[in-house]
Amino acid sequence: MTKPWPLARQLLVLQLVLVALLVGASAAFAYADAQQATEDNAREEVLAVAATVADSPSLTAALAEPDPSAVLQPFAEQVRADTGVDFITIMSPEGVRYTHPDPDRIGEQFIGNTEEALAGNAFTETYTGTLGPSMRAVVPVFDPDGRIVALVAVGITIEAISDELNERLVPLAAVALGVFVVGVAGSFFVSARLGRQTRGVAPVELRDMFEYYQAILHSVREGLVLVGRDGTVALANDAARDLLRLPDDPKGRPVAALGLDDALAAAIASPEPRTDELHLTDTRLLLVNTMPVRSGDRSMGNVVTLRDHTDLQHLTGELDSVRGFAESLRSQAHESANRLHAVISLIELGRVDRAVALATAELEAAQQLTDRVVGAVTEPVLAALLLGKLSEASERGVELELTSDTAMQDPAEGLDARDLITIVGNLIDNALDAAVEHAAERSPKVQVTVRTDPGELFVRVADSGPGVAAGADIFRRGWSTKSGGEGGRGLGLALVGQAVRRNGGRIRVAPGSPANGSGAVFTVHLPLSSDR
Repeated sequence: MTKPWPLARQLLVLQLVLVALLVGASAAFAYADAQQATEDNAREEVLAVAATVADSPSLTAALAEPDPSAVLQPFAEQVRADTGVDFITIMSPEGVRYTHPDPDRIGEQFIGNTEEALAGNAFTETYTGTLGPSMRAVVPVFDPDGRIVALVAVGITIEAISDELNERLVPLAAVALGVFVVGVAGSFFVSARLGRQTRGVAPVELRDMFEYYQAILHSVREGLVLVGRDGTVALANDAARDLLRLPDDPKGRPVAALGLDDALAAAIASPEPRTDELHLTDTRLLLVNTMPVRSGDRSMGNVVTLRDHTDLQHLTGELDSVRGFAESLRSQAHESANRLHAVISLIELGRVDRAVALATAELEAAQQLTDRVVGAVTEPVLAALLLGKLSEASERGVELELTSDTAMQDPAEGLDARDLITIVGNLIDNALDAAVEHAAERSPKVQVTVRTDPGELFVRVADSGPGVAAGADIFRRGWSTKSGGEGGRGLGLALVGQAVRRNGGRIRVAPGSPANGSGAVFTVHLPLSSDR
């Protein structure tokens, strides 16, 4: 199969053909114009010379002489030499020549038309006479009484006119050739530049590449954003518009004007590479990669890929919940093994009553805790999460208390269990961290309330930590309750805020009063399905 011509070569051929046609057409038009102008100049010249000769007083005087030719022939030849015409013929009204460039033709009959001149009108015509084809003018000569006493014919041969035209064609041909050379050089320059820019690709290949590019661009699940070096969006595929919740095509708009979070906008427009950065939007958790593109020393902009990690984060939260529950079981198994050894030792020592009392007390305590959680919370995933957090708190030396009004007897209709785990689990984790970190100042304690109120789910988590500063942007990614709150590690509270917004709820934070022994208090209200 013959490889199709590259686009640059096809354009070159087209440009050469167009240049040749334009130059040829222009040259033909210029030639026709020059020919017409030469003929018009010749016509005006012979008519002017003929009229001048006919008006000469010496002409009428010579006609009265017995031999007019003796006077008129030298006169006519002098005028012919001065004006550059090819012949001046003075004749009688009957057409008998008085003058002629060839003296042997004097006295012969004039060859040409004279009727219109005999009618008193000057005229011009192209006629073939003794000197060949010529452009001639015939003018009547009047005496003082207004009678026609002679005729004057002045002509320039067609050969002379052609010679003059050829002289005009030399610069015309030079200009046409120059234009053609410039056009060809320009075509080669444009073709070479286009060849470098299109890398020698044929039009059909460009079409196929564009179709493949469009198909791939709009079918991939990852978001793709191309940012120009001026900070404006050059391209955003369907997935990117969906992930960033852009209402329309952002092409040509500055990144800063897209209404994105400042940190996310800075990552997209960053002049430096960004790898696997997590950024929160109102409803999604995005993994952002930014790679600046350069051509030599010149920056071309950024290629940004966006991946939705929301579902993965939810699964991670569920895994953390299961892991916490498993850790709780492991801890309980370890404690049970210790107590079992103590019971066995008491039996071996013969103190059976003491062994039974110890075993019964520990069983009752564990069962009461489990019954308390399971009896208050019927949502299995949330119950497992709370049991795991209770065991974790016990291991960390924190008193985790479920308040007496905790009651969730019905499933939270319309609430995703993963969002519930995200909200409750992260709030308890942050409360435990805050309480443990300041255990030296006060006894670490965390209170948790989860209950179903009419039309909404109420969650409250309070800790004995230092509280939060008034006005702190605690739901921004990077804020943490640990060691001052700006360590850049915090993701939990940001996920809490995102989950609350996604479910149409609201969250409130009371900064607390460390002087009175109370830390931060987080209160969440989540509407149930009937209120949505």
